[in-house]
Amino acid sequence: VLKKYPSKFIGCCLANPADDGSGIKQLEHLIVQEKYRAVRFNPNLWPSGQKMTNEVGRSLFAKAGELGAPVGIMVMKGISSYIQEIEELCTDYPATTVIFDHMAFCKPPTNDDEEKAFSSFLNLSRFPQVYVKYSALFRITREAYPYEDTSQLLSRVISSYGANRIMWGSDFPYVVPECGYKGAKEAISHVAGKVAVSSSDLEWILGKTVSQLFQGAWVTP
Repeated sequence: VLKKYPSKFIGCCLANPADDGSGIKQLEHLIVQEKYRAVRFNPNLWPSGQKMTNEVGRSLFAKAGELGAPVGIMVMKGISSYIQEIEELCTDYPATTVIFDHMAFCKPPTNDDEEKAFSSFLNLSRFPQVYVKYSALFRITREAYPYEDTSQLLSRVISSYGANRIMWGSDFPYVVPECGYKGAKEAISHVAGKVAVSSSDLEWILGKTVSQLFQGAWVTP
């Protein structure tokens, strides 16, 4: 798909954190030879008892920065479980860009623990290399479509990160049985209207941010 439609798609590979370090060469091959543009860290794939800050994780993270490939972090168990590891990696390797998938799986806070978790996520905005995907709204809402309760999440993330570090994502194909791709895109405009997101900020979220982050992509050959 990537080779057939280079003006429409860019690739994100998945980090292999195997103890033998083989994932580091795999990453370099995929980025340099196969022309993938980003890599995803899924902490659930690390060997039992290991953290993303282990020797292999650090090498993968540093290599991604060296290759100019943003690291997408998928914290499916919530940001609280990984905040210290993420802060450590961002501090030690500032050249590596980070993208949080699905708003770091933060739902609208309903108690002190959830507010603390969301605040810790917002506080990561102090690292200028950290970006946010406002994506898969059906995963971070407590309501039915069009997911209006995520409007306060969006408002606070814009205040902390700025719209130029936020990008929309559909979570295709998983979004199809939820509200469909078209419905997902329409929900963004609906939610943004609830908190008076400016047209310029919405423009960043819906395309300018990701185009700036992956410069040279989506250009017709």
